Amino acid sequence: METYSLLRQFADSWMLLLLFAFFIGVVIWVFRPGASKTYENPSTIPFRHEDKPARDDDADAKEA
Repeated sequence: METYSLLRQFADSWMLLLLFAFFIGVVIWVFRPGASKTYENPSTIPFRHEDKPARDDDADAKEA
């Protein structure tokens, strides 16, 4: 069997299953019960300086 066919069969079967399991694992990790506090601060980054531009000595920039 040539290499392309072997890799194609592997990708169509086991790799698809592995990537699907990885996707489900990431979704479960993100939506776990204790994750809301972890992702609360990063979720507000686009709206953090909506009223005025950020200052050079901004506390949020020092945390990063």
